[in-house]
Amino acid sequence: MGEFKKWKRCNSFPSPINALDDGCLMRIFSFLSPLPDRYSAARVCSRWRHLASDPRMWLRVEKSCNALSEPGIFSTIEDAVVAARPGDTILIAKGVVHMACNIQIVKPICLVGGGSSPDETVLVCPRGFDSALEFLSTGKVANLTIKAELGSCLLHRNGRLTVESCVLQCEEHPLEHLCCPIVCTADALAPPSTLSSVMKGGSSMSVIHTRIEGGAKAVLTNGSLTLEQVRVIYSPTALFFWFNVSQKSLTDIDLPPLICKA
Repeated sequence: MGEFKKWKRCNSFPSPINALDDGCLMRIFSFLSPLPDRYSAARVCSRWRHLASDPRMWLRVEKSCNALSEPGIFSTIEDAVVAARPGDTILIAKGVVHMACNIQIVKPICLVGGGSSPDETVLVCPRGFDSALEFLSTGKVANLTIKAELGSCLLHRNGRLTVESCVLQCEEHPLEHLCCPIVCTADALAPPSTLSSVMKGGSSMSVIHTRIEGGAKAVLTNGSLTLEQVRVIYSPTALFFWFNVSQKSLTDIDLPPLICKA
């Protein structure tokens, strides 16, 4: 009944766009960038959410057996990443815990949590793995909680990575000194196969409105990168970070690694 009221309310808006049929609206949505535009459109009402979540525009990770019979829906994040094409967005279902163990991202994609807040969509990396997600290409992570029992939540090796409105947590234990929510090893001295990406702007990372908890350090970078434009907001229970990680000039690459403590 509640969904019907939302649908009715959406169609009762005076905007002429609501007079368009579903096919026209889907065609319009296809021109929107996955983040933030199409994601924002999906939160307008139930009709727009249904159309913006069409498998032809998103890949989805669902645990429901019924949903798995539909095209474009996968049971694991790793399967969805393998099937994704460059530029695709993977929408990860809320309300369940998803395993993420050394999943390599080798093409530009977005991973987005399906809940209204990052706490509703949780990825867990158990002990025995280096990281939950390993980025070897440009990508974006948004609206997710990523927990690492031992290791790192995000391992950034190459490309331009954006982390927005996420929660990154490392579990507290005696080996906490081995944990770090973010590890960035992207290097300005890239091998020949990746020099073209360096010339186009190189590897970098932007962290926006992200809560970082646990671990010996909030972020660890190698000697060719530097932490810039750091902003931290303190709340009673957590720290919210905004910062950029970008390449140093070639004259500075011999400086020791830069560490930001939580």
